[in-house]
Amino acid sequence: MIFKRRAEEAADDDEEEEVLDLVTFQGALNGNPVDMAGNARLAQAALLPSKELVTDGITRRAELIRVEPKGERSQVTMQVDGVAYSGGKLSKQQTLAVTQMMKLLGGLEPKLRGKPQSGGLRAEHQQIPYELHVDILPLPEGAERLTIRVKNLKSKLNTVEDLGFSPAIKQLVREITGKKRGLMLVCGPTNSGTTTTVKAMLRGLDVYLHAIFSVTSAISISDIYNITKFDANPGDSLQQTLERIVRAESDIIVVDPIRDAEQWQPYASVLDRVALVTEMSARDSASCLTKLTEIAGGPNAVAEFVEIVFSQKLVRLLCANCKEAFRPNPKLLAQVGLPPETKFLYRKGEPIVAEESGEEEPPCEKCAGVGYLGRIAMLEYILMSDAIKELVRAKAAPDQIKAQARKEGMLTFHKDGLRLVAEGKTSLEELQRIFKPA
Repeated sequence: MIFKRRAEEAADDDEEEEVLDLVTFQGALNGNPVDMAGNARLAQAALLPSKELVTDGITRRAELIRVEPKGERSQVTMQVDGVAYSGGKLSKQQTLAVTQMMKLLGGLEPKLRGKPQSGGLRAEHQQIPYELHVDILPLPEGAERLTIRVKNLKSKLNTVEDLGFSPAIKQLVREITGKKRGLMLVCGPTNSGTTTTVKAMLRGLDVYLHAIFSVTSAISISDIYNITKFDANPGDSLQQTLERIVRAESDIIVVDPIRDAEQWQPYASVLDRVALVTEMSARDSASCLTKLTEIAGGPNAVAEFVEIVFSQKLVRLLCANCKEAFRPNPKLLAQVGLPPETKFLYRKGEPIVAEESGEEEPPCEKCAGVGYLGRIAMLEYILMSDAIKELVRAKAAPDQIKAQARKEGMLTFHKDGLRLVAEGKTSLEELQRIFKPA
């Protein structure tokens, strides 16, 4: 086990106990009052264990904490940089108490069972603000799965530079949106970071050359400079709102993610006069095109108005404090497709053994010995060339669209992943983990 709990029961009553700096909870995101007095028994039993659970997750840099009931006990899982680690177990009684406590703190109904609930709360740990998004999913036999998504408000991937986009990608985004027509899509599985990628791309646009408006509640733009939030008139349809924005001489509009035909039709009606930027849930870029064709009720509008589809995978960054350089074998370079002149690659650091004692030295303080710290985006895209448009109109399978994109030299996950390896940002082992079939 890479991570270990720090809090252990003292064997000697006289031994000084370690004092943990626990997280503080600061109110529900939905503004609902947290009635601690009316739930005094619950607070007495579950507030401290809930703080310990969340503190443990924050200390490990977990982006997700999950409590999964399994019979009389529950498994706690901590997801750190996309990799799951065990967080120990809770008894059935502890699970019930902590789940109800997190419901209360997140502005939800603590005693409501059998129905999904979603909420959230503000928190702080060591002067760093967090948002904790709480999801409750009913399970058979009355059990509930608790999922806490942790958002560090000081740790943001704000720009295309933060996400590791190449200069060529930054230029491509500007060229596409500079046409002032058509659709730029970012796609990926749910919770894969598509919204972060959309926001980073928006920050890479030249806001002095374009009039950019937002009509989305799903993609927050409050922290993006010079994008105007457009207020819809009460009672106006989405179609009417988009037409008003177009008449306001907008160049680019940020809109809600595409989910169904009812939403797509208003978008399609303005794509000949303005550029739209949004996201969509899909496995990859080629699958996104085929899925959008189904939503649109046919391929013609998709072929006509989609300009480019980006897809992303998040890969772990090697810890800059402990990564190790090595000279790669020429055969290895040829096998993976890296240039033969590549002199050095990097891998995660191995434990250092002291010569005198023969014992391992303490793990890296930055990454706790994991070897990786944080994540970066690995991209692919499909640009709507004439050949790609013909495949879309013919309702070709995703594999055929991918093959044509590769033939035309468009960016693939494999190519962008090797770029990150060559730049020393990640390792070949991490790419193997990402590309390994599920």
